[in-house]
Amino acid sequence: LIGEKIAVGDWGAHLGKSDSWLVNASTIGLILTGRLVDPAIELRRDTTGFLTRLVSRASEPVVRAAVAQAMRIMGEQFVLGRTVTAALRRGVSMVRAGDASSFSVDMLGEGARTDADALRYLAAYRACIADVAAAGPGGGHGGSTPEDRSGVSVKLSALHPRYEARQRHRVMAELYPRVLELAVAAREADISFCLDAEEADRLLISLEILERLCREPGLAGWTGLGLAVQAYQKRAPYLIEKLEELARTTGRRLMVRLVKGAYWDGEIKRAQVQGRPDFPVWTTKAATDVSYLVCARALLAAAPHIYAQFATHNAHTVAAVRRMAESAGVRIEFQRLHGMGEQLYASVSPRVPVRVYAPVGAHEDLLPYLVRRLLENGANTSFVNTFLDEGVPVEVVASDPVSTLEAAPRRHQRIAAPPRLFGPSRPNSSGLDLTLADDLAAIASAVTALDQAELAARPLLARGLATDGPQLPVMSPCDAGHRVGTVVPATAEVVPSAIAAARAAWPGWDRLGGPARAAILRAAADRIDADRARLIALTAREAGRTLQDGIDEVRETVDFLRYYACEAERLFSGPEPLPGPAGETNRLALSGRGVFACISPWNFPLAITTGQIAAALAAGNAVLAKPAPQTPLTAMAVVEALHAAGVPHDVLQLLPGGTDVGAALTAAEGVDGVAFTGSTETARAINRSLAAREGPIATLIAETGGLNAMFVDTTALVEQVVDDALVSAFGSAGQRCSALRILFLPHETADLVLEKLAGGLSELTLGDPTNPATDIGPLIDARAQAMMEAHLAHLLASGGRLVARHPGPTDPRGGHWFAPAIVELAGLEPVTREPFGPVLHVVRYDASAPAAAAGALAARGYGLTLGVHTRIDGFARDILAAVPAGNVYINRSMTGAVVGVQPFGGRGLSGTGPKAGGPHYLARFATETVTSENIAAKGGDPSLFSI
Repeated sequence: LIGEKIAVGDWGAHLGKSDSWLVNASTIGLILTGRLVDPAIELRRDTTGFLTRLVSRASEPVVRAAVAQAMRIMGEQFVLGRTVTAALRRGVSMVRAGDASSFSVDMLGEGARTDADALRYLAAYRACIADVAAAGPGGGHGGSTPEDRSGVSVKLSALHPRYEARQRHRVMAELYPRVLELAVAAREADISFCLDAEEADRLLISLEILERLCREPGLAGWTGLGLAVQAYQKRAPYLIEKLEELARTTGRRLMVRLVKGAYWDGEIKRAQVQGRPDFPVWTTKAATDVSYLVCARALLAAAPHIYAQFATHNAHTVAAVRRMAESAGVRIEFQRLHGMGEQLYASVSPRVPVRVYAPVGAHEDLLPYLVRRLLENGANTSFVNTFLDEGVPVEVVASDPVSTLEAAPRRHQRIAAPPRLFGPSRPNSSGLDLTLADDLAAIASAVTALDQAELAARPLLARGLATDGPQLPVMSPCDAGHRVGTVVPATAEVVPSAIAAARAAWPGWDRLGGPARAAILRAAADRIDADRARLIALTAREAGRTLQDGIDEVRETVDFLRYYACEAERLFSGPEPLPGPAGETNRLALSGRGVFACISPWNFPLAITTGQIAAALAAGNAVLAKPAPQTPLTAMAVVEALHAAGVPHDVLQLLPGGTDVGAALTAAEGVDGVAFTGSTETARAINRSLAAREGPIATLIAETGGLNAMFVDTTALVEQVVDDALVSAFGSAGQRCSALRILFLPHETADLVLEKLAGGLSELTLGDPTNPATDIGPLIDARAQAMMEAHLAHLLASGGRLVARHPGPTDPRGGHWFAPAIVELAGLEPVTREPFGPVLHVVRYDASAPAAAAGALAARGYGLTLGVHTRIDGFARDILAAVPAGNVYINRSMTGAVVGVQPFGGRGLSGTGPKAGGPHYLARFATETVTSENIAAKGGDPSLFSI
């Protein structure tokens, strides 16, 4: 491969050499496409790893040339042509050679991120349909019906940047007319028009679009409309029933392409991340293969209402389907991907037509499609992989999936079901799905009930303590006229009595032990989980959190309680033996420090409030909880749930109030520690207050803000950068300490990224957080709104260029709205502190010298979150080494840390550590005692004598 023939297993050693390379690019291309026939080179399953290592050396000119040549070769292998015209011209020769009967043309691309993207795809599909129609019934492209002629496959996600169930109204108003236009053009040309399959959570909205098309009078009599069905989805057999019913009731014959499925790994991860009850897809290949056969039988039975198209590269599947079709006397067609399955289908055609699914597009759009093909073909269970391996017996290559499934009819043992993601230690928190009608109805009902309730927050003190005061209104940040409830604030005068009661109750709570405290925390988690719809509604009304924010926050709250319950059992179950000499015992025990003040913010009024309290309680401390003045109702719901679960009222007390209450708590000598989340300036003030006290030195656990940045290099996938930057910068209205503040872009790709960012920003919905379609809610109060307006004015006055700004909410209703903005800066000088809101600062940097930009950021002294987008490991390592950060996110969004999975916390000006939701957190709330005993003094060491 590199000047000689080597085994694939030796690639790593050769890639590490620094001498000149003699790369045979044609050989690389053949290896990567699985067409290598030279037996002197052993083809193993490290294709993707080799490609990654090759790209990591892409700075060497000869490697660049080799990769470019390899990409051209792979383009020829997997893409029919750069344009539809060129593809069809090439396709004519393939038809004449008997390699295909017709084609389904697919435009390469990763979906629209902006409306400009969608319009570009729309124009491309228009041209594609015209070109396919121009090929006519002759020219080697079959007869005069959609079954015989080439057609077009359409990705609905390419025709609208917000193709998702939450945006149903926009989809139907904006996307559907585009789909209808294309369908009419396909109908006039009498060619096939297939709606491609996408992710499981888009299935229902795809069906709604298909049903509308079936009922369009202008499409009557046309038999070319179709849908792709994924056999790996558990709903596939029921979907086919619905499709038959739809075809029968509307009198429209449908073409249905049955595929195994292309997003399996994504569906697995998404279900785990979202806390779904189970996967929407089968977890084993055998189950998917059997599902395919079940669906195939259903499709054949649905004839003539459905014309069945079977897309597969599996020899057993092909044989089984052909036999079923012959027995049923039903006409079918097979489909294969261009560049794959030629040898398999040479044995099928011309007995059964074989349509080729043919991607068309420029090579710059090839890489994501190529990587997916390589991963699928290189998988251990891939038919293509085993087919190419001469060491695999033919009985294994074409094994019967029914027999395989009967032998082991279980889910995959190495893929944890979403509820069991964390193993036996704790269940994964369950989530609600805003694409499901039942979940939406539950939340809507909770919002209605909340609006009709009389909510009132007050101090929850130890028994015998009371406080009086005026009832103050708690107003919604998104509606100046909406009163969510009332609050009676605590005052500084009640603090000494509350501390005294907590100190008296603390020893008994500490003696209770970790396991008993864990049981109470788990009971609280169950209560909060059962009350999740109401809590989601409450955070939306009181804190302006969107529904998805609320779902995620309730889950994080439950995760905190369950995780710290496990930690309480691990760390506080009794003394831990330590090593030592014979004749003595040494034991280490943890216990609570005493009384903790937990001062929580408004931006995560449920999760952070609960996390602080639960950690302190789990470690054996009594707690005085002081929530942010803006969100007392949510904090009260947390404390009431903990009380109901078994935490004594004098062990956990709630003191809603202002800065006077916080100052009194941090100045009191009876407080042994403070857990605080908020601004760096407030953390400094608390630190000074604690240091000024007499008596024991108190503990401060502080989580503060940061100037969080994302570094992007020229190899990063632009669409992924845009997706992750938008959600990281503008999710939760930018009111997260982890939010993206500064985006560093290389000069070479900055214009393209900024163009897509601007378009993507305009597609986000700013408005009422109780509306499931809302992406961005209001700022928390008028002060926050004024600060962000002043910050934006400062940026523009300092020479910043306004790249884009959202038009704002359509129905402001007097709320605290701030239209998100993207501002390009020449450098970091105008950003002196964390702006806590939805402004994304963009700075260009020299791709050959990223250290300068990284150094300027590091000099600011913050260290919370850091993002990197790159395909080169070396770039990521260099950025990580130059910019200190507590949490680093590579090729993903920078927000949404999961308890126990991504423990969260910063360094420097961004916090004291240890990380919340991590294995070292509870120890910070505890004191340690080591007991050493000379047991030999009692007559000897029993363990020594019993050896």
